[in-house]
Amino acid sequence: MKQKINLDTWNRKEHFLFFKQMEEPFFGVTVTVDCTKAYEKAKELGVSFFTYYLHKTLEAVNATESFRYRICNDEVFIFDQIDASATVLRDDATFGFSYMKYNKDITVFAATVKNEIARIQATTGLLTTEYPENLIHFSALPWINFTSFSHARSYSWPDSCPKISFGKLMEVDGKKTMSMSIHVHHGLVDGYHVGQFLTYFEELMNE
Repeated sequence: MKQKINLDTWNRKEHFLFFKQMEEPFFGVTVTVDCTKAYEKAKELGVSFFTYYLHKTLEAVNATESFRYRICNDEVFIFDQIDASATVLRDDATFGFSYMKYNKDITVFAATVKNEIARIQATTGLLTTEYPENLIHFSALPWINFTSFSHARSYSWPDSCPKISFGKLMEVDGKKTMSMSIHVHHGLVDGYHVGQFLTYFEELMNE
């Protein structure tokens, strides 16, 4: 479900109109997140670490209002729930875009992730299904401890989905960390909101 935002009464109207006219309205940040407790928690729950931090990412996304805004036909909507399209690697080193529906119950979500990974690995090509608008674009680069990140983008393609990527799991003196990249549409999200998202995400990863 989605609800249309009334631009005339929206306090972000001027910000939205200003940034949406830009050829590149997205901005991004790269941070390092502590994964020590989260890694152990995933093991306790018997779910993959990838599943665990994707679930916490979606939990934080759904708790942050601005991350649920999307631009549809030049109008702004807020969605009740945001799901994920994560890249899934195949044995032949190609990948496909998945569709993973969020569920607050991590056991249910883990089953969704497992089934979707199996489906992607049994297909070929990049676009493997129909994709709704209420998504984040999600990827993991477990081979690279990156310190900055950029995305391939078509400026003519209307896009307002946040893009969140994780790097290689690093360990120093028993502390596990990963690099995390967040790219968002500035007409919908400011640095303040990215800060809100990150603060809550880090709390979830340290539960």
